[in-house]
Amino acid sequence: MAGGRPRRRVHRAWLVAGVTFLVLLASAAFRSSLGVMLVPIEEDLGWSRTETSIAVSLNLIVYGVAAPFAAALLERIGVRRTAVAALLLIALGCLASTVMTAPWQLSVLWGLVIGVATGSVALVFGAIVVNRWFVARRGLVLGILGAAWATGQLVFLPLLAAIVDEFGWRAASLAIAGCCAALVPVVAVVLRDRPSDVGLEPYGGIDDEAAAVVPQTAGAAVVHAVTVLREVLRTRSFLLLAGTFFVCGWTTNGIISSHFVPAAHDHGMQATTAAGLLAVVGIFDIVGTIGSGWLTDRYDPRLLLSVYYALRGVALLAVPALLGPTVEPPMLVVVALFGLDWVATVPPTVVLCRTAFGPERGGIVFGWVFAAHMIGAGVAAAASGALRASSGDYTSAWLLAGALAVAAAVGSLLLPRPVTASVPGPARR
Repeated sequence: MAGGRPRRRVHRAWLVAGVTFLVLLASAAFRSSLGVMLVPIEEDLGWSRTETSIAVSLNLIVYGVAAPFAAALLERIGVRRTAVAALLLIALGCLASTVMTAPWQLSVLWGLVIGVATGSVALVFGAIVVNRWFVARRGLVLGILGAAWATGQLVFLPLLAAIVDEFGWRAASLAIAGCCAALVPVVAVVLRDRPSDVGLEPYGGIDDEAAAVVPQTAGAAVVHAVTVLREVLRTRSFLLLAGTFFVCGWTTNGIISSHFVPAAHDHGMQATTAAGLLAVVGIFDIVGTIGSGWLTDRYDPRLLLSVYYALRGVALLAVPALLGPTVEPPMLVVVALFGLDWVATVPPTVVLCRTAFGPERGGIVFGWVFAAHMIGAGVAAAASGALRASSGDYTSAWLLAGALAVAAAVGSLLLPRPVTASVPGPARR
């Protein structure tokens, strides 16, 4: 404008982050939606909890194990193509599930197809986008994307539950398929693999360490993912990061996402009320995860992880004494604690992977760490159900999860001090 200050254009990195937010939001919401459809599917098709639980555990494990291979394939196939393919697979899996006639089909569609698709556009996907497009504000953006992942899992559950109650589980599956299809053109238009594809530098300037070796074939990408695992498997940093994130998965997706509603039902609470509490967890998580990203830009990520796991342990240990037919104020406090540190562990863990193993391997290492997270979730889903079956209630499952969280708090302090305690960003004061 003549006579005035020139208007600063918003860097495209923020638009890319926005679309990535939507992809993570959708992917997480659709992966976790099986939880609210499980009982209606059982009642409609006459399947047992044992038969449907196989699909739940398979979904969690495949979702996690897909991550490191997705991280390598992203280097070969590209961010945009991966996101489009994943959304189309989710849509097709949901559509096919509406005509299921046998339990094995649920395991194939939700356990394998949707597990692989959602795992390909999970937190590892977000971490790679951030590492490519941002030099400054990495921790903050990681926090925002982590909030999308957790919010998608929790906040949309009451909406999906309402659709199931009103129209049936098949209507919910169709709704998910429609949302995925609607998101495909947005992703195709906005997402680009790297800033250089549109003649830009990453937000915050050039990252001299960001150059990566691009695998020449998809097979080479898979081999590269396995090679990186072999190289880091016996290092102290990897073992502690994978171990603590295994506990993270156990204490979030494994027991809370999978068993909180059934546990609340055991105490006389309505399913819609329990799902509403999980939605509250998701709302608080937005604050907690974005705040964790801001803190990760400024403080030692090891200390942050220790605090998060310790608070989670306290909350889990309190659950057996607080669950009841109605929601009392102490339960709301516990729910708030769950929310504030639900995915708050992600930004410091991503930064520790990058600083310990470098930008070339950091994304794939985080993929393997995330795989440990989801394996922990899958083991916890099965173990918590077994403890419930053997004892008649979930008390021992809650106490075990709380004890593991406290152990993770201690383990976080044993992590080697990062070379740099924060990613590039505003100077500390």
